[in-house]
Amino acid sequence: MTLDKFRPYVSRFLDPFVRGFDRVGMTPDGVSILAFGMAILAAVAFLLGGRADPVWYVAAATLVFLNGWLDIIDGALAREQNVASAGGDLLDHVLDRYADIVVIGGLAAGVGDYFLGFLAVTGVVMTSYLGTQAQAVGLDRVYGGLVGRADRLAIIGLAGFLAFPLSGEYGGLTLIGWLLVFLAVVGHLTALQRFFYSWSALE
Repeated sequence: MTLDKFRPYVSRFLDPFVRGFDRVGMTPDGVSILAFGMAILAAVAFLLGGRADPVWYVAAATLVFLNGWLDIIDGALAREQNVASAGGDLLDHVLDRYADIVVIGGLAAGVGDYFLGFLAVTGVVMTSYLGTQAQAVGLDRVYGGLVGRADRLAIIGLAGFLAFPLSGEYGGLTLIGWLLVFLAVVGHLTALQRFFYSWSALE
């Protein structure tokens, strides 16, 4: 299901944005930091959506999509400027993980269910960890499984847009609550998929 495999096909749509960032002197690391800023704002908006007014969910969803878009642009900008480096890749991955954590933290804080938030964030972090750990043991990076990061951002963004008009409870949980359940279950299943794939490839 992962959308990450479609990254090469969106490169043609990135060119105007990459050239724009390049013209204003933005560096790939700067774009990575900007993407992380969008994640922080999204977390705050998810918190306000759950505790203040559901209209904040629309802002949160928009910011999540901006985070994902900028996360694609930083790598393309590094290639355009011919400055791709291991340090930049490390910064990008670290900020992506913190972005995942703060966004899910905002979701959980908004609905006041920190146990579900814990299950969701551990599933998401383990999914990403298993993807990069494959590289650490000599394999290619693993993007496969039920839900990759691109899928996850798309689902969170879509749920954010739907949470505004559908702000009631369904089976005892709000739509955001069910989103946390989904992220928890599918995150851990995806992590296990990546583990067993890597384990088999090493045998």
